[in-house]
Amino acid sequence: MGKLFGTDGIRGIANEYPMTAEMALNIGRATAYLFKRKGHTPRIIVGKDTRISGYMFENALVAGICSMGVNAIMVGVLPTPGISFLTSSMRADAGIVISASHNPLQDNGIKIFSGEGFKLPDEKELAIEEMIFANNMHTLHPSPRELGKAYRMEDAGGRYIVFLKHAFPGGLTLEGARVVLDCAHGAAYKVAPATFSELGAEVTTLFDRPDGKNINVNCGSQHPFVLAEEVVRRKADIGFAFDGDGDRLVAVDEKGTVLTGDQILAICAGVLKREGKLTNNLVVRTVMSNIGLGIALQELGIESVITGVGDRYVLEAMLAKGAVIGGEDSGHLIFLRHHTTGDGIITALQVAAAMKKEEKPLSELAKIMTVFPQALINVEVKTRPEISSVPEIAQVIEEVEKKLGNRGRVLVRYSGTQNMCRVMVEGPTHEETDRYCRKITGVVKEKLSCRD
Repeated sequence: MGKLFGTDGIRGIANEYPMTAEMALNIGRATAYLFKRKGHTPRIIVGKDTRISGYMFENALVAGICSMGVNAIMVGVLPTPGISFLTSSMRADAGIVISASHNPLQDNGIKIFSGEGFKLPDEKELAIEEMIFANNMHTLHPSPRELGKAYRMEDAGGRYIVFLKHAFPGGLTLEGARVVLDCAHGAAYKVAPATFSELGAEVTTLFDRPDGKNINVNCGSQHPFVLAEEVVRRKADIGFAFDGDGDRLVAVDEKGTVLTGDQILAICAGVLKREGKLTNNLVVRTVMSNIGLGIALQELGIESVITGVGDRYVLEAMLAKGAVIGGEDSGHLIFLRHHTTGDGIITALQVAAAMKKEEKPLSELAKIMTVFPQALINVEVKTRPEISSVPEIAQVIEEVEKKLGNRGRVLVRYSGTQNMCRVMVEGPTHEETDRYCRKITGVVKEKLSCRD
């Protein structure tokens, strides 16, 4: 049996296996059946980002859901965390998001939330896979009288905006703040500007005209350079860049410097600690976190737990250890007091609130952490053996680690959502990190890109 779910749902090229209309139909069926209960007509929220393929998948999912006697509520284009919020607040049984996040246009994906607004645990995803591959769902169909209905929810964005505004401290205002937002032509293109405007900020919006094909193209959290230039040109106080589905954030200070997710995590954790709100004095971070974050947290007297890559693993550790803040260097941050999942707009609001509370510009707040030089190269691969099982790769990693000693580190891992191997090296200088990263990358390309 094949495997559908990766670290962040199902993802692939639209109209190619596994991201086909037929598969979406079956995912809708299996999800509906899994959450169906006797004596209750279940409801599943369905939302999407701005990709043109979203229309195809939306209709296929809704058809599958209704065919199993479950009602589908379509909310249209809305950030992934917005779907999570609506699923929980409306007491729906599940939520499904059609998005490939920061990936390019040709990709799309499907993520599923439980009725509580959390991403599904492994065992639930496995149950959906088993139902699909058993190929017997046609035997589970209800009678024609018991089919589900599909509804379109017109005020989804407004409900989500109200929720977002509650994540900003009631005693503060953004009156007078000049904010530039890069919406990546993605799911946040309406709700993000509206939220900041309603909180009083003077908002300039970039990349807010999605046409179905321009999502993430030279914009958003992966490409914040136009945003940085615009912040400086407009003499703005801060800039924020979201990814295609609005769960990731990159911030730009008033000088045009791009901050990492780790820097944002350090800033927000520091504020929480000073306010006495950092539960268990704990932050959750991942193996991809910059060395500088660990040092910054130590200097702040904050403990940390390290997890594998993926916001679901960060969340699992937060729930297990009782932490209220955690995240990834990529910009996926979770503030459990405000939401059950990573939310780029909530993260942006926490950064803006930190500036107001500390009465400092973002460039000053960012000094809380020194970012060690880091080089990251993605290599497309045709096969994914255990890294340690390829002698040449294991050997070059060991050689680089010995040369770096305690001055840096090496991390080589596969992407959970793409056929890529990520080679990351941190070290004392940009020259060393680049050289070592390219050295390892050369071996990875030779051994994994062309292997049968």
